[in-house]
Amino acid sequence: MKLSEVLDDNDSFRFDSEFFKKEYLDIDLKIHQHMTEKLGKISVWVTQGSNPIFTQNGIHCLTGRNVKTGTVDYNDSDFVDLQEYKKLKRFQIQQNDILITLKGKGSIGKIGFVTEVQQAIFSRDIGLIRINSSKIKQAFINTFLITKFGSKIIEKGETGGTGQSTLTTSYIKNISIPIFRETFQTRIETFVLSAHQKLEQSKQLYQSAEAMLLKELGFDDFSLTCNNVAIKSLSESFSVSGRLDAEYYQPKYDAILEKIQSYRGGFDLVKNLFTQNKTSYVRNKKSYYYIEISDINVSNGEIIPNEILVEELPDNAKIKVSKGDILVSKVRPYRGAVGIVDENDKDLICSGAFTVLKEKGKILKETLVILFRLSYYKDLLLKYNVGTSYPVIKDEDILNLPIPFIDEVIQKNIASNIQKSFALRNESKQLLAKAKAAVECAIEQGEAYAIDTFFYDL
Repeated sequence: MKLSEVLDDNDSFRFDSEFFKKEYLDIDLKIHQHMTEKLGKISVWVTQGSNPIFTQNGIHCLTGRNVKTGTVDYNDSDFVDLQEYKKLKRFQIQQNDILITLKGKGSIGKIGFVTEVQQAIFSRDIGLIRINSSKIKQAFINTFLITKFGSKIIEKGETGGTGQSTLTTSYIKNISIPIFRETFQTRIETFVLSAHQKLEQSKQLYQSAEAMLLKELGFDDFSLTCNNVAIKSLSESFSVSGRLDAEYYQPKYDAILEKIQSYRGGFDLVKNLFTQNKTSYVRNKKSYYYIEISDINVSNGEIIPNEILVEELPDNAKIKVSKGDILVSKVRPYRGAVGIVDENDKDLICSGAFTVLKEKGKILKETLVILFRLSYYKDLLLKYNVGTSYPVIKDEDILNLPIPFIDEVIQKNIASNIQKSFALRNESKQLLAKAKAAVECAIEQGEAYAIDTFFYDL
């Protein structure tokens, strides 16, 4: 390559071979077959997030875990107090902002489009792109960045070694964006906004199912005791549990257990209502779809397996799972990493850090998942934690949890809501995938061909 070619679009003056891989050069050629504009030129603001002082609760501060594929999820965020929020007001999230993760090998380049605005700022591991909407549709930019072309361009900009990789805002500003006609951008926007609308409807159905269960159990107006003192004799404590730590005997756990066990329909233990799946697998396939704890979305229970070559599977890949299995995380269980396997046609393996359960019939799987994701059950699981920085529980702790015999009609209503929620979530993903495919098609085969292929019914 000529020096002039090396320095073109290379503000960081990188000369390493990684930056000039053939696949990156091919992508650059395809992008520049069209009119382009630098992302910095069509943005009003591109910046890295703040470095705030966090609190236990308060106003959302979004981190990398809140940025999903094309969406932003406010659940499981960090928090700042009102004073910090006002101090960092320039970092407040606005409608149609695009968020991008900037740090960590394997984590860089996740894109989130803000369609639901809540009070929130964003932390230093996230970058923000605020597009000038008079020049280009924000939803189109969001879609381009999650295409195979956008993803590779972002990958090209990563710098640093393993664990220390970063993406700079100066590189982001220098990304070339293909410019298509407004009519094409509007059609992409229609797909994206419809996808986000379906996702919101999915959340509402889930929340309705959760509210139904809270009311049935009487947890909708239940408050835990503020008393932090428990007096137990040796025969009531260590002799029974083998535990001497104060956490295990907090009065709030007794209050939650009493509430569950006093349900009018009665109760039984998980081990009597569900079958534990301990099925091992034979490594006789080229690859498997592997599920680890981070593959469960703690906001909605969605499980997204990743295909991994058999020789690259971790040692903890232990249990063969199938559609309908319930996965319950034994690591940091208070986060609520609980979900139902929804895949039917894949060789699925999950981590041994899950307790895997199969439905018997008395309690529906959807009911159990909602129960385990309620704040009261997540609180209760803290009782059994061992460890501090990496708290874990055992299979037995989950299998011995009490489960109320929820009324059959209510269970069916809960299951219906959850199934409809899953269906809407899948429709949302399909719409985003269609928008992404349309942009990729326009880049490779032209805008007219993409319109004929993807928008014939509009």
